[in-house]
Amino acid sequence: MQPRSLPASNALTTETIRLDGVEKSFGAVRALRGVTLTVGAGECIGLVGHNGAGKSTLMHILVGTLRPSAGVLSIAGREETERWTPDTARLNGIRCVFQELSLCPNLSVAENVRIMHRSLAGWGWKSRAAELIARKLDEIFPGHGISAGDEIADLPIGKRQMVEIARAFTVTDEPLKLVVLDEPTSSLDAVTAEQLLAFVKAETARGTSVILISHLLREILSTAHRIVVMKDGKTVAERPASGFTRESLVAAMGSEARESGPRSAHSAEGRAVVLRAKPDTGGSSELIAHQGEVIGLSGLAGHGQTRMLLQLFSRRNADVSGAIAFIAGDRQSDGIFNLWSIGRNITVRSLPKLCKACLIDLAAEKTLEQDWRERMAIRTPDVDNNILTLSGGNQQKALFARALASDATIVLMDDPMRGVDIGTKQEVYGMIRAQAAAGRTFVWYTTEIDELAHCDRAYVFRDGAISAALAGDAITEENVLSASFAEAAA
Repeated sequence: MQPRSLPASNALTTETIRLDGVEKSFGAVRALRGVTLTVGAGECIGLVGHNGAGKSTLMHILVGTLRPSAGVLSIAGREETERWTPDTARLNGIRCVFQELSLCPNLSVAENVRIMHRSLAGWGWKSRAAELIARKLDEIFPGHGISAGDEIADLPIGKRQMVEIARAFTVTDEPLKLVVLDEPTSSLDAVTAEQLLAFVKAETARGTSVILISHLLREILSTAHRIVVMKDGKTVAERPASGFTRESLVAAMGSEARESGPRSAHSAEGRAVVLRAKPDTGGSSELIAHQGEVIGLSGLAGHGQTRMLLQLFSRRNADVSGAIAFIAGDRQSDGIFNLWSIGRNITVRSLPKLCKACLIDLAAEKTLEQDWRERMAIRTPDVDNNILTLSGGNQQKALFARALASDATIVLMDDPMRGVDIGTKQEVYGMIRAQAAAGRTFVWYTTEIDELAHCDRAYVFRDGAISAALAGDAITEENVLSASFAEAAA
């Protein structure tokens, strides 16, 4: 993996944007503490840091959806701080694909393009919008399988993410100078993610700037020209990508780089089968999980993995023994209760065991909230704060806490590591293995092939059916990709 060098013709000869000494506070919480960031034309900046480091807050200021408490924002040397709004950002060619997607679910793909491009008006605007987005989807994600007439709500989260990314790079009468990609591959499978990263390299070579935020460090190291590391609302390191290794990048963020140990020789022999099911979309192969196993679901996104989890959760055509908890990957739609506090989001699955004489024991509830806040290292001064005060990754930690604090003996996980930083991932991996050793069973759909190293067995899905069952050392990227493109099981 070789970090890219910025072409000499582009190398910061034109400064697209500069944020200087930016601060932002939310009450007593200081989210940004004097951050300075410059982006040159045709440059890809890799922005990394743990959840809550301030990355998304800084990007919200960049696109005008938040105003800084202090600091200066300049475009091509012109100070724009006082009049900077989402409209002025858009007119200056700055767009953002946030981790929490912004598409209108009740509108079609083409209609969502119209929201961004006001020039798509008058007779025939919908066909022009459809052509615009179809062309860009074809360019970035060949073989995407998305129609411009599809309603967003009917698309799986991976395809919604593809639409939002493609929309950000479409151009009509307004310039395109800088695109912020906040965890853009978090819902994409390995093949689709590689398509996007290849496009980013080509787009920056044409002069468009990109800020790439990702917890997948290999993406940052292979795609970015320069890497900026944030921690606790400050910039703690900044240099060309060639000056970092994975280990030094992890160290700069304040974590310890830990490699996965040898794959466990875990045996299911003598353990009870706790769930058994055939995908209701076809095929004769069966998914089987024993007590204390970690079962991985893999393959290209949208090939039936989430449907399998929902089938198990509803116990539809499935033999399931034990209580079930579900950790959603699309936390905004299927996970958090966004009007509730952080604590209530954690304890809602555990309310039956917190009741005494049909009333909730408030002291026991508070103890459970605080215990799991500490165990999951959720970054908040008060669990009574609304769940939306947390960063996306910390919201996901709350969903993990909800499931693990419950009495569930089976935990279903739908790509749960979306937007979670590398340090937290390592902690959660260890927690999953410890919980499995204690007898809990996990069924884990992941779009990150590396995460399958933490699974005892893996089922690869293709066209709604299981195309391969892998175990132990056979769980490799080569075998997963081979089975992903194979014919579905009969």
